Amino acid sequence: MRVLGIEGTAWCASAALYDDATDETTIESDAYEPESGGIHPREAAEHMHEAIPEVVGMVLDEARATHDGDGPAIDAVAFSQGPGLGPCLRTVGTAARALSQTLDVPLVGVNHMVAHLEVGRHQSGFDSPVCLNASGANAHLLGYRNGRYRVLGETMDTGVGNAIDKFTRHVGWSHPGGPKVEAHAKDGEFCEMPYVVKGMDFSFSGIMSAAKQVYDDGESVENVCFGLQEHIFGMLTEVAERALSLTGSDELVLGGGVGQNARLREMLETMCDERGASFYAPDPRFLRDNAGMIALLGAKMANAGDTIAVEDSAVNPDYRPDQVPVTWRGATEDVHVSPEAGETVRGAEAVVSFEDDTVVKRRVPKSYRHPELDETLRRDRTVLEARLTSQARREGVPTPVVRDVDTAEASITFAFVGDLDLREHCTESGVRDVGRHLAAIHDAGFVHGDPTTRNVRVAAGSDGADNGAEPGRTYLIDFGLGYHTDHVEDYAMDLHVFDQSLVGTADDPEPLREAVREAYRAASGQADTVLARLEAVEGRGRYQS
Repeated sequence: MRVLGIEGTAWCASAALYDDATDETTIESDAYEPESGGIHPREAAEHMHEAIPEVVGMVLDEARATHDGDGPAIDAVAFSQGPGLGPCLRTVGTAARALSQTLDVPLVGVNHMVAHLEVGRHQSGFDSPVCLNASGANAHLLGYRNGRYRVLGETMDTGVGNAIDKFTRHVGWSHPGGPKVEAHAKDGEFCEMPYVVKGMDFSFSGIMSAAKQVYDDGESVENVCFGLQEHIFGMLTEVAERALSLTGSDELVLGGGVGQNARLREMLETMCDERGASFYAPDPRFLRDNAGMIALLGAKMANAGDTIAVEDSAVNPDYRPDQVPVTWRGATEDVHVSPEAGETVRGAEAVVSFEDDTVVKRRVPKSYRHPELDETLRRDRTVLEARLTSQARREGVPTPVVRDVDTAEASITFAFVGDLDLREHCTESGVRDVGRHLAAIHDAGFVHGDPTTRNVRVAAGSDGADNGAEPGRTYLIDFGLGYHTDHVEDYAMDLHVFDQSLVGTADDPEPLREAVREAYRAASGQADTVLARLEAVEGRGRYQS
């Protein structure tokens, strides 16, 4: 099948021809370059209007010139249906509809962010990887489960490329700012900035404000650029490792234009090497916005019969990747295995040794992070985990007893609790317990920080063994990302992190998601306010353009 793909979500007008018989792709692109500042939607749309016919014409000529046979030179037309800037998307959609009708071939609407994932999965040969999408307007982690790509983690404010551009505009540099930051960082030294990770979610607003202030206070632009990269890419690498740990996957692919940054790729590759996972970053022409990935996924969808009628082809600027039914691939098996006594397990940030009645958790150095940043995070998280684990226990929340803390080694010794992780025994009663536990610690003025189904242990055995715990008892563990706070947004984010982990690991997450809310509503004195904020968090559409 030969598919013509058209891309135009924001700044790059692009057309491509993909032939699935030869696995070859021809791409023609014309990128919009603003004279100053960032992307101006009106100017970008005008660029699309002028450039799309030209790049499509070049690819059509290529398709006809290389066509061999009696059939059509093009078997389907695929286009980026969203997310993106509405005026740009509408130009692309109009061109795709006209071409589909003129050639009398099927029309395929492609989600731009899923295409970033699929081109990496296709080229790498991976089965079911986690994908880190790092582009201008987007930043999120995707994992496949039950026929959809689930959002495991995402930015709480803005896309990673847009965040970097906010700083570069502040210092007077033109778009795109990412390559300029990368170039200046080569001559810089480390400077401390905010580092914000909440479960597998992350935030860039604080670090952008700090970078502007540090620069205005006289820090060299080279040092600020170095610090920006070390913190932002360190956050992305950490959450990517956490997603691998949660899902049990040992494959990671990178997508998005920011993925062209050598330091980000270096961090991700180092992290994967250290945990025995495989990493793949596509060629730069498939990382930045391009029609090749649109044509490739369009071919997969067309082969699966996933085409659309013209009347159903409206573009969607807010098209989330988890809204896409994945019709072109089969199911995958879970690989979750609960640890046993005598075993050592590598988690997202620690090595955990299990004995008969104790667990020793040691936060190992992360060589992908700058040594100063890594030492600070390991020390601070170890102290917080020990304190908050004990404080939660005083609030009536089942947690492991802390037996020893060694800050020099960044290690904690706990009493062993639970028979298995909640993700392996995800019941309604278990998630209701989590709702009540989170209500208790929130009412006490702190958050867990990373309440996923991996960080809840369940005593599921029928013999009562588990240091005397009754069967079915549910424990919260791993408070290393927790902190004291009285902000409603922080409490809502705790619930959001748990909700995302249910979607990413449970076979039927919907009743479980509602059960958590019901239990929280019944147990918390501030439930109405927190749940209203949770609804607002989920409705922001943060991974849209």
